Amino acid sequence: MASKTFLEAIRDAQYEEMKRDDSVFIMGEDVESNMFGTFSGLKEEFGADRVRNTPIAEAGMTGVAVGAAMVGMRPVVDYTMAPFLYPAFDQIISMASKTRYLYGGQGGVPVVLRANMIYGNANAAQHSDRPYSMFMNMPGLNIIVPSNAYEMKGLLKTAIRNNDPVLSFEDVALWSSKSEIPDEEYTIPFGIADIKREGEDVTIFAIGAMVNLALAAAEQLAKEEISCEIIDPRTVAPLDRATILTSARKTGRFVAVDSSFEMCSAASEVCALVAEQAFWDLRGPVKRVCTPNTHIPYSPSMEKQLYPTVEKVIDAVRSVMA
Repeated sequence: MASKTFLEAIRDAQYEEMKRDDSVFIMGEDVESNMFGTFSGLKEEFGADRVRNTPIAEAGMTGVAVGAAMVGMRPVVDYTMAPFLYPAFDQIISMASKTRYLYGGQGGVPVVLRANMIYGNANAAQHSDRPYSMFMNMPGLNIIVPSNAYEMKGLLKTAIRNNDPVLSFEDVALWSSKSEIPDEEYTIPFGIADIKREGEDVTIFAIGAMVNLALAAAEQLAKEEISCEIIDPRTVAPLDRATILTSARKTGRFVAVDSSFEMCSAASEVCALVAEQAFWDLRGPVKRVCTPNTHIPYSPSMEKQLYPTVEKVIDAVRSVMA
């Protein structure tokens, strides 16, 4: 076992998969300059053919990656920031997500699209979105949102081996966090949530860095003799509906914590799921803790008020317990 940061886990997953499979290569904006440290030593090890800078043209580089994937390569595309996915929306939705369906399953698109969610740092409206819920709406896409370094590495390795497109949303709040990483190789399957803490009174569903908020809230609520069960979906597409419903039926109370905007969020989807399929087991209304539907201001003092906090999670749990 070795203690590794979230960013080191990304680098190691890419390195191991490039070593294992010659069809895996890296492309994106400034990847040769090792932006954020996730490409350390890769160009030196594998050469410029497999670590390629692209122009600042997200639609173009995504189209190239999709085409390469369709003829047998396994591109890993780095977008630097999650909102940079927007110029590539047509390529992701019209081509990557639909190709297997359009061609009757004759071929997949084994491409990984890596997007950093950099928010809470005065990056203003254009650079602060957490848009995974937008892509949840489209069939044909796998979406991972890891909550720690261990899961980042295991899910990214699974993503690179997947024969369909995968979007990897990587939370800036986790970059310096560390996990114990096994020395031996491992992967984490898609569509299987992890119960981070077992409890009896209320289920808290949390995504990405929000898992740590939920765990901190659960510690404080335990002093009030409120027992919280924490569910980390790990992948929001596919979504582990069975684990979510089993927990909601057991506790009878449900809170979803999601740093994305509240309207049509991942939290909205899971709350609708619980309300529809576990209604008669609920002992109170479901509750969301999300970011309000407003663009993110540049002002740090204004921005930090918008996101979920431990205190907001505690208030939500107390509300459903009442």
